[in-house]
Amino acid sequence: MTVTAEPPIADAAGSAAGSATAPPADLRADREVLASLAEAMATLDHPTKVDVSRWAAAELAQFDRVAADRESGFALDDWRRCAERGVHGLMVPVADGGQGADLATTLLTLEGLGHGCRDNGLIYAITSQMLSTQVALAEFANPEQKERYLRPLLTADRIGAFAMTEPEAGSDAYSITARAVRTDDGFSISGHKTYITLASRCDFVIVFASTNPEVGRWGLSAFIVPMDTPGVERVGNREKMGMRTTPFGDIKLHDVEVPADALLGREGAGASIFNAVLEVERAFVFAPAIGVTERVLDESIAFSKAREQGGAPISTYQAVAHRLVEMKRRHETARLFLYRAALSVALGRDVATYAALAKLVASETGIEAALQSVEVHGARGYVSEYEVERNVRDAIGGLVYSGTSDIQRNIVARLLGVG
Repeated sequence: MTVTAEPPIADAAGSAAGSATAPPADLRADREVLASLAEAMATLDHPTKVDVSRWAAAELAQFDRVAADRESGFALDDWRRCAERGVHGLMVPVADGGQGADLATTLLTLEGLGHGCRDNGLIYAITSQMLSTQVALAEFANPEQKERYLRPLLTADRIGAFAMTEPEAGSDAYSITARAVRTDDGFSISGHKTYITLASRCDFVIVFASTNPEVGRWGLSAFIVPMDTPGVERVGNREKMGMRTTPFGDIKLHDVEVPADALLGREGAGASIFNAVLEVERAFVFAPAIGVTERVLDESIAFSKAREQGGAPISTYQAVAHRLVEMKRRHETARLFLYRAALSVALGRDVATYAALAKLVASETGIEAALQSVEVHGARGYVSEYEVERNVRDAIGGLVYSGTSDIQRNIVARLLGVG
């Protein structure tokens, strides 16, 4: 099935309606969701994924990507093209202006984008907004907030950021020092948020701050803060090793006055909002990266067949062939963990375990595959002009964002009862 601007993105799931022996509707729906995920997991060249990959390869990142990487450029036009195709609204209910796509369609689309678009930073930025800011708004915003903030994200009329991390609060997220003090008209927020995806380009930001420091994490609240609010300071775009085309920076809030209706959810619900978002993000944020890994493998195979040394294609040499097999093994393993996490989300069981495992396996797979691709390409893999080495730099960030690899291991160990 295809993803197009019109009509809206279609679900990968089928329908059992009309069956004389159909089970109850809720059970039938569960079975349809699970069946669609199983089909997506088992079909590497699923039509939805292939269609999106071909579109992305033809329409996105048609510019000097080496220069864009060097200059930390952001492809706003491509961002808008993805919105026009319905990508931004994939996971958002139709009632809120989105596509209402099922999990299988969403993951296949993100895989296809990663496979087809050679601007890894752009696709990560889109996925980050989808899985953090948009999830928070779709799940916890009131109707007025959805109309004002969520709908414009889906059409790319606005860009949103999600700000929890602080200079001294990274893996220990709940040690944040940002404060929100009640005023006659709302709240006054002060704090410093750092390493925020889309900070340098966003129109508004969801800020987490404590409204009751005495009760720790249970005193956290979330606020929607427009970037043009007096007292909000945008601290440039931070240079980084990879994912340079993803806008990334800091936001400082100096006694920022916001009305009471800037509160997202109820006061004190910040920890619940953050946890709900983080589990979804952790489970699915690497779907595009798994598509990138597949592209890296495809390009390595093609190069190894075309490149001859010693009178034969290098693909015929066992050392190279085994390296390609190892890349294939790692890619398939990461993909299985991605869809296993999706099954857990669909069933509402063991989500924390499989989300952490999916993130852990996919992030480490991305680095290993990219490094092996450099070895297959030789000198061409080391110089920038062939766009091979950039995949290594882009992949390294995966060890950190959405929780470090050590944190993922800690989560699983704790759930196993050994941490």
